[in-house]
Amino acid sequence: MFATMYSTQAILPEIGSAFAVSPPRAGLTISSVMLAVAVGAWLWGPLSDRYGRRRSLLVASVLLVPPTIAAAVAPTFAALLAARAAQGLCMPGLLTVGVPYVMEAFAPRLGGLAMGYYVSSLVAGGLIGRVGVALLASWIGWRSAIGALAVLPLAAALVMYHTLPDVPAATREEPRLQGIGRHLRNVALLRTAFSGSALFFSFVGVFSYITFRLEAPPFSLGAAARGLIFLLWLFGAAGPVAGRLADRVGWLRLLLGALLVAVAGLLLSLPDGMVTLVPGLALLTMAMFTGATAAQVGVFAAARTDRGAASALYFSSYYLSGLLGAYLPGIAWEAWGWNGVVFVGGGVVLAAAMLAAPAAFRR
Repeated sequence: MFATMYSTQAILPEIGSAFAVSPPRAGLTISSVMLAVAVGAWLWGPLSDRYGRRRSLLVASVLLVPPTIAAAVAPTFAALLAARAAQGLCMPGLLTVGVPYVMEAFAPRLGGLAMGYYVSSLVAGGLIGRVGVALLASWIGWRSAIGALAVLPLAAALVMYHTLPDVPAATREEPRLQGIGRHLRNVALLRTAFSGSALFFSFVGVFSYITFRLEAPPFSLGAAARGLIFLLWLFGAAGPVAGRLADRVGWLRLLLGALLVAVAGLLLSLPDGMVTLVPGLALLTMAMFTGATAAQVGVFAAARTDRGAASALYFSSYYLSGLLGAYLPGIAWEAWGWNGVVFVGGGVVLAAAMLAAPAAFRR
């Protein structure tokens, strides 16, 4: 799923040339997916509460195949955006449903480590979508590269059908709309959603505009060298370690720690020099994926029933924050340069830390 989500990010220039659209319009191939994921989360989360997590995972994986092929053969840019939006509507059946499923099926045996493995798999998918598609596109063309990704959800559906254990049906204590309303009044859940969304907002903003900074003096790096900065995503392999830490120190304290480390990383990125910039971005990346692991454990802990709907609330706010993270720091970049990006991203993360701190120290 994550490979499909980010499959156009590294090939935006090729897409722009193929359809004669500007870079901002080519970027809509990412924005359309994020918006569709935020909307689709509210469909798949409650459906999985009613019909079962395993069934939802299988159906969503199969449904992701046709729009992935459609994106590869889209005759117009509008058709490409429609196919990408259709992909986004399918993805929450794997993402929103995946979090409660992992916790229900595997956490009783593995604890927070289960969510750590899950988050690390998402990181791997993101690298395949960026680096893998870029390399494949240079060999067989961008259309074949993104079309080839259809093999992944198809194979996944077959593997899941034969291997995934089922989990008991979700318990229900009240009508569905009342259950959703209860989640919207759940302070612990809302605080967790805001914290995870704040990290994602900052992460998207920083990695969307760092290439512009690296392109300009004093760095003046070429496209290939700038692209290597995304290898910092490999720090997402720390997910299992984060899962173990969540078990040891508590998910909320781990989340607070991730928020504070993210602020430190942002501040470290301010000077004009690789000696501080790269460690700063590395700290932000580790904080992002550690915080994501803690927050997703927290969603499960904060919601005792209707966990699919609770996951939907979390991921809809998460991806809407990603949309804002791709836009608002850009305004700050144009006005104040990198200092503006750090100020906007750091301000949001610091606000989340201030909200999380009292609850973390009460535990």
